[in-house]
Amino acid sequence: MLAVSIVYALALHEYAHALAADLQGDRMPRAFGRLTLNPAKHLDPLGTLMIFLVGFGWAKPVEFRPSALSSKRFGAAIVALAGPMMNILLATLAALVLAVFSIDPFESVTGTFLRYFFSLNVLLAVFNLLPLPPLDGSRLLTIFLPPDRQGIIYFLDKYGFIILLALVFFGGIRFIEPLIDGLGSLILTLTGH
Repeated sequence: MLAVSIVYALALHEYAHALAADLQGDRMPRAFGRLTLNPAKHLDPLGTLMIFLVGFGWAKPVEFRPSALSSKRFGAAIVALAGPMMNILLATLAALVLAVFSIDPFESVTGTFLRYFFSLNVLLAVFNLLPLPPLDGSRLLTIFLPPDRQGIIYFLDKYGFIILLALVFFGGIRFIEPLIDGLGSLILTLTGH
């Protein structure tokens, strides 16, 4: 159930990126077959294997052309935000199903799946907003950083992945736990839990 949750959460996250780019006029994701809900089109072979081996993995990033987007200043940020926003939407839907149908998240297979799906999507939303390449949050820096601070982006492009791996494998990710708990609590409150 956890593996299915991860596969679909990652695939729908990437689909949202592709859809956001397509809606802004960039047909590259469509041409590469990424504008689909089929998980097989979004999964990275090594990233998928890592999910099963170590419980942490990734999907294939959606390639798009910022120059082809209708908004030159905000287009790339909109594409980047689409993935985490999809995860928030999926977490909200899981919480709504649990609430509307009064499903106990600990007493049934359906409840257990929805609990995993909810938790995983909240985690993915927060994690992907970290401002480290290749995560979605790194694209937001280009909007919020003043021009004289753009050197930070070049540094992160060069070393961000190494920093990210160090955080993941040496437990440094714990500092986002309050954000994960806060977002999860907010969604549960809004959905009547």
